[in-house]
Amino acid sequence: MDDFASDTDSDYASYWRDWFISSRGNEYYCEIDEDYLTDRFNLTGLNTEVQYYQYALDLITDVFDMEVDDDMREQIENSARRLYGLVHARYIVTTRGLAKMMEKYKQGVFGKCPRVICESQHLLPMGQHDIPNSSFVKLYCAKCEDIYNPKSSRHNSIDGAYFGTSFHNILFQVYPALVPPKTQRRYEPRIYGFRVHASAALMRWQEERREEMKERLRARGMETGFEEEDEGVESEGSEGLEGEEEEQDGIDDMFEVPGAAQAVQ
Repeated sequence: MDDFASDTDSDYASYWRDWFISSRGNEYYCEIDEDYLTDRFNLTGLNTEVQYYQYALDLITDVFDMEVDDDMREQIENSARRLYGLVHARYIVTTRGLAKMMEKYKQGVFGKCPRVICESQHLLPMGQHDIPNSSFVKLYCAKCEDIYNPKSSRHNSIDGAYFGTSFHNILFQVYPALVPPKTQRRYEPRIYGFRVHASAALMRWQEERREEMKERLRARGMETGFEEEDEGVESEGSEGLEGEEEEQDGIDDMFEVPGAAQAVQ
C-alpha cells in the first residue's frame, strides 16, 4: 500500500500541469511552456503574491519531491493554482501564449455569444481587474463588444486577474483577421407587424427623467424650473398667507374691548 501511494504521488507531481489543464473547470487555461516557468525574470514580484511560493513553483515545474502531510499538501496545491493563474496572465500576452489562446478561440472553447443577433460569435475570457480577488472572469464578444458571465458554475469561480484586462484586445491587435464585422442589426419592437414609433419611447423616457428631477428638486425645497408648477406653488403659498392673515384678524376682533373705539373718540 505504501509503495502504491508513493507511486501515485510521484505520478501526480510529475504531471501536475497536465493534470491541472485537463481538470474540469480549467478549460480556459492554456499550458504554459516550461521554459517560461523556469525563467526567473518572468516571475518577478510573484514571490510576494503567493504563499509557499517556492514549493508551489516546484510543484508546477515537476521538481517537488518533499514528503508532507495532507494539510500542507493542500496548502501548497492552492498556492500552485494561484501562482499558475498569475503567471498565466503574463504568458498569454506573449507570442507563444497568444497563438495557443487563438487556437482555443477558433475552436470555440470559451463559448459563444448568447445574443441572438451575434449569430454564435465565439467569445474570449477577460478580467475586469488586474488585481487578484477583485472579480471573476468574464467573456467578451468582439461583435457586439459586450461582456457576459460564463454559463458553467465551474468557470464562474475563476479569478479574472488570471486573464487580465488587456489580453483580448492584444489578441485582436496581433491577429486583425479575427476581428468580426460589427453587427448593424438591432431588434425593432413591433405590434402586429408595425414598428413602435421611436419618438413614443423617447418621450416616455424623457417624462420619467423629468419627474425624477422634479422630485429631487422638491425634496430640497428648490423651484422645479417649470413655470406652471412654480406659479401654482406660489399661488398656493399666497393663499395660505391670506388665510393666516384673516384668521389673525378674527382673533383680534374676538379680544377687542367693547366701547374702546368710542372712548378713544
